[in-house]
Amino acid sequence: MLATILASCGLVVLSSCTNEDDKDIVPTDPIEAQLQQMTLREKVGQMFYVRPECLDTTIHFNRPGGIDHSVDDLTKVKLQAVNKTMRGVNEKYPVGGIILYAHNIEDEAQLMQFIPEIRSLKGSPLLCIDEEGGRVARIGRNSNFNVKTYESMGAIGATGDPKNAYECGNTIGTYLHHYGFDIDFAPVADVNTNPENIVIGARAFSDDPAVAAPMVTNYLQGLKDAGVTGCIKHFPGHGDTKADTHFGYASTQKTWDEMLSCEMVTFKAGIQWGCQLIMTAHIGTPNVTGVDEPATMSSVILQDKLRRELGYQNIIITDGMEMGAITQQYTNGEAAVGCIKAGVDIVLGPLVFTEAFDAVVKAVEDGTISEQRIDESVRRILKLKQSIGRLQ
Repeated sequence: MLATILASCGLVVLSSCTNEDDKDIVPTDPIEAQLQQMTLREKVGQMFYVRPECLDTTIHFNRPGGIDHSVDDLTKVKLQAVNKTMRGVNEKYPVGGIILYAHNIEDEAQLMQFIPEIRSLKGSPLLCIDEEGGRVARIGRNSNFNVKTYESMGAIGATGDPKNAYECGNTIGTYLHHYGFDIDFAPVADVNTNPENIVIGARAFSDDPAVAAPMVTNYLQGLKDAGVTGCIKHFPGHGDTKADTHFGYASTQKTWDEMLSCEMVTFKAGIQWGCQLIMTAHIGTPNVTGVDEPATMSSVILQDKLRRELGYQNIIITDGMEMGAITQQYTNGEAAVGCIKAGVDIVLGPLVFTEAFDAVVKAVEDGTISEQRIDESVRRILKLKQSIGRLQ
C-alpha cells in the first residue's frame, strides 16, 4: 500500500513538473518554434506587404482617391535604394514583404543592388512584383532589360494552347528568379465577360472560363518550375465590372450561382492546382452578400465562400489598399483591421503603413482581434516562407 501511495505521489510530482516545464519547451516544428518566439509587432509585420515608399515617412500620400493619383510624384522621387529613414522606420515597423513597381527599377545593376538591401530589412521581407506580361510588366516594359515580352494574356488565350501560358509563366518566372524575386502577383484569373471592362480586358486569358482555367494553371506551373510563387487574382472576379477600383467603387451584379458557372471555374482550377496566394478584388458583390462592401472587407466572400465552400486553405492577400475603392470609404486603420477581421492574411500596400500597422496592434491589444487570429495568418505566411527557403 505504501509503495502504491509513494508511486502515485511520484506520478503527481512528475506530472506537475512536466506540465510546468512544457511552457519552456520549444516546439520541434520550425514554424511553431518561430511563431512562439515572435513578438506581437513582429507577427503583425509579417501581415503587411508594402511599397518601399511606405517605409520612407518623408514621402506623403494624401491625394483624394488614393496613391494611384500620385504615381507621377513617385516616378519623380524614384526610390531605388534603402535609405536611412527607411531603416529607422523599419526598426519599429518590421515588414513581411516589399513590392516593387516600375519607378523603383532602373536597370539590372540598380535592381541587383536594391534587392539585397531590401532583404536586410527587419522582418526578412519577401520580394514581390506585378509581372503579368502584356501591359502590366514592370521589368518587361523597361527598355533597360533584355527579356522576352508578350502582347497580352488575351492573345495567349486566343491560341487555345495552354502550353503557351506555361511558356509565358516560365519565361517570366525565370528572369524574376534570376533577379531575386519570390512572388509574382500573376496570373489574372478573371474571366473577361464584360466588353465595357476598363481595368481587366486583355489582362485576362479569355471570356470563356473553360479556356481561361487551364491557361491559369499552366502559367502557375511555369512560374513554379522557374522557382517563383504565383498569385491568382482578383477574387471573386473582376471581369464583369465596368468601373476601375483604382479610382473608386466598382461592383458586379452577379449572383453566387452565376459566379460558380463562370468566375469560380478558374479560381477552383487554381485552388485544385495548389496555388499559394489568392488576391482579393475591392469590388462590391451585393447579390452575393446583400451589402455593397468590397469583397476585400467581406467575411461572406472570404470565409463563407472562399475558405469554407471552395476549401481554400492558403494565403489570402488584398489588392492594393491604397486604391480609391478602399481609401474613399475607410481610414488606413479601419481598412487594415476590417480586412483582417474578414479573413485576409496579408494587407498589401496600405496608403499609410505606420497608421495601418498601429491600428492592427491596437486592435489585438484591446481585443477587437484575437492574437490567435493573427497567429492563424502568420502560420500560413511562415509556411510559404518555409516552402521557398526563406524561413529564418
